Amino acid sequence: MRAKHPVILIIIDGLAAETARDCMGYMQALCDSGQATRYALDCALPSLSRPLYETLLTGATPIESGVTHNRVVRLSNQSSVFSLASTAGLRTAAAAYHWFSELYNRAPYMAERDRFTDDPELPIQHGCFYHQDHYPDEHLMLDADWLLRRHQPDFMLVHPMNVDDAGHRAGYDSSHYRNTARRMDGLLSHHLPQWLAAGYQVLVTADHGMNNDRSHGGTLAEERQVPLWVAGDAFAQAAAAQPQQTEICGLVCELLGVEGHAKAVPAGMLRVTA
Repeated sequence: MRAKHPVILIIIDGLAAETARDCMGYMQALCDSGQATRYALDCALPSLSRPLYETLLTGATPIESGVTHNRVVRLSNQSSVFSLASTAGLRTAAAAYHWFSELYNRAPYMAERDRFTDDPELPIQHGCFYHQDHYPDEHLMLDADWLLRRHQPDFMLVHPMNVDDAGHRAGYDSSHYRNTARRMDGLLSHHLPQWLAAGYQVLVTADHGMNNDRSHGGTLAEERQVPLWVAGDAFAQAAAAQPQQTEICGLVCELLGVEGHAKAVPAGMLRVTA
């Protein structure tokens, strides 16, 4: 089976919506040219990474999934984009932090076994996983590009960590945090044109934001509000939709053409075709 629209989901860990708006010049240029649309979302609670990875990939809130903190090390008990896509005969891949491997492939993560994954029987069939928060975003984006060129996945997750790492080191209102977001924007300006030209629909978002205590997990606006950019010819650009974080999974499933996924989907974001 071939996807209706191949999809790349990029989750920039720890990127707050206001920082994204102020520092991501290339992404705003896409919006100004009509090639992308930016939305602001409130993340689910608690505003922590592993629970919100699960929310983004399954549509379930942390309370619903039971993944309510970062120390829950087990496989997801929800249907995810990865499981739904692979069951539908689509090809999946991820260049991402090892917690995604633990949620959707095998838990606990064993670097010797799982860092490089190539197994059509797993939900994430092809993977380059990392396990250090300072793993360079530049390397991560090259990992993603390699997976795309080698495997031509229908769905691929790309998950860089350096923005979150900078926030934990220096805090939300710091030049280090903002400049790390700017560097990520520069990397996107290099890779996104190639990926869009290859026919991928691209979603760029974050799991949560950051605060001035160099942490997150609570209800402050800078912790909860995250960006969502969508780019590709399947999207109704500049649509007046207000998507929810719990609807990202369903939106990706709709783009892929996965039938019977039973996930919530935001209204008005996709082009209506005959």
